[in-house]
Amino acid sequence: MLAAGPLLGPDARISRAVVRTVPDAVTERLADLGNVEIAVPVLLLAMAYAGRRSRRWRPALAAGLAMALVPALVVPLKEWTARPGPLEPWAAGYFPSGHTATSTVAYLGAALLLAPYARRPWPMAVALLLAGATAVGLVLRGFHWPLDVLASWLLCLPLLLCVGAVSRSTRGSSSRTPSRRTGPS
Repeated sequence: MLAAGPLLGPDARISRAVVRTVPDAVTERLADLGNVEIAVPVLLLAMAYAGRRSRRWRPALAAGLAMALVPALVVPLKEWTARPGPLEPWAAGYFPSGHTATSTVAYLGAALLLAPYARRPWPMAVALLLAGATAVGLVLRGFHWPLDVLASWLLCLPLLLCVGAVSRSTRGSSSRTPSRRTGPS
């Protein structure tokens, strides 16, 4: 169990200062944005839309693989660290936050898939808002420490960078392929 370290003191102080400063009804709904039943269908819809629209399924499959890797990365870390929760010191397995990781990969992955079809950067703005709201809800409700959330974001960054790289490489190769409208040059 990781029970010591220079970051745990500030983490506990921040948590004590903010937990339950917003009504539970609000923070629970924000935290629920990280539930698999809510976040994953958003990603699945974006995968289907982007795949059908572009007829290139590699980016959608990369986003799906990133989501499948979330529990494979989060669960062993939770077991290894066995960190107790802010409001449940008898329970373990709070580090990193699975809800934060799920919402981050689902919403930002969906935004990466939808970005080529949006005229403005709204998919990424909405995704950042949803992932951030999830994290804030988890911390304010006392379900997670701030470092649990930060660790999840850092854990998801390489997954999302891979999804973005696959999306860009597929778009780059599609620009060399003649479309039905333009035909061969």
